[in-house]
Amino acid sequence: MDDFTPKQMQHMVAKIRRHFNTAYITAVILFGFLVSFNEDVAMAMVVTSSGPQTLQKAHGDAVTLGCTYSPGPLDMGDLDIEWSVISPDTTQKDQLVPVWQVISYTGGRKYVHSNPALMTGLDFAAGNPANGDASLSISAVSAANSGIYQCKVKKAPGADMRKISLVVMERPSAPRCWVEGGEAVGGPQSLHCRSAHGTPPLAYQWKREIGGPIPSAATQESLTGELKISNHSESFVGIYTCQVSNVVGKEHCKINLRALKPPSKAGIVGGTVVGVLLLVIILLIVVWLVVYRRQPRYDKEVSNEIREDVPPPESRPTSRVSSHHRGVAYSPVGGASQLPSSSSTSFSATKYEYDSRFGYAV
Repeated sequence: MDDFTPKQMQHMVAKIRRHFNTAYITAVILFGFLVSFNEDVAMAMVVTSSGPQTLQKAHGDAVTLGCTYSPGPLDMGDLDIEWSVISPDTTQKDQLVPVWQVISYTGGRKYVHSNPALMTGLDFAAGNPANGDASLSISAVSAANSGIYQCKVKKAPGADMRKISLVVMERPSAPRCWVEGGEAVGGPQSLHCRSAHGTPPLAYQWKREIGGPIPSAATQESLTGELKISNHSESFVGIYTCQVSNVVGKEHCKINLRALKPPSKAGIVGGTVVGVLLLVIILLIVVWLVVYRRQPRYDKEVSNEIREDVPPPESRPTSRVSSHHRGVAYSPVGGASQLPSSSSTSFSATKYEYDSRFGYAV
């Protein structure tokens, strides 16, 4: 490469200086613009809360939606605070999203708006929201409080806002634990755990409190709450705890798993024989009681029938010697009856009839 002449060197240095001056002036102008912009921003209203944008709470919990703010020195207008619930559809533009006002503060006064279902236990967290804290508190949330809340703070000319999503869920109810399979050694077993209520997804987990961890041969399903044992043995014996949980709460139940040895075949046969013998004896006793209770009644009926069919006895032959029997006079055949004289003991004649039940006259 040929060497530059002094004249060419002077021309190149002058050109570099011109480019440097232009770049310097541009940088100074840009820096001044950025400083001026940041000063304007720093002097405007700013919502300073920095908590989570999504809150998940259980039914009945208390919650505070943070919205602290700091006005700028140029914000001289009236303070205006507004809490509202907006549509959860994030695909729509803000100006087209339906908005329901909940509570507001303007002109030094608090105003409560419509929708009583949202207003139960709802108020500003601070006594006076004009002191830099416009947070919203709800004493006991319910399903009606779920939604996207927007806090907007304005003090002309400054204004700022913040959105918080509140999700109200239901804790799992106390689960029920039970075992299927009879707990017999050598057979399949399954432990079940089920919670009747709770916002899904619900996660189930089995643990053994006594006897160490659950043997690796057992498998459990976290979504259904089932613990499967393909071949039950004494190594699985112990107290098991099932815990069901979701993002807002958890509950548990316990069960004692035993290992029962199956009965021997000789015992089963012996028990069957004894049972059959006892059944035969009971049947014989029942038959004997039925026959025994019916026999006296049968004899009495037969006796009564014989007595009723007995013919009346023949007339008694009269004695040649008259006699007196219960006021009845008997005299020889063909003789005339003699009535007692007036000096004899008086009696009255009585008429008797034959009674077949007894076989003689009464």
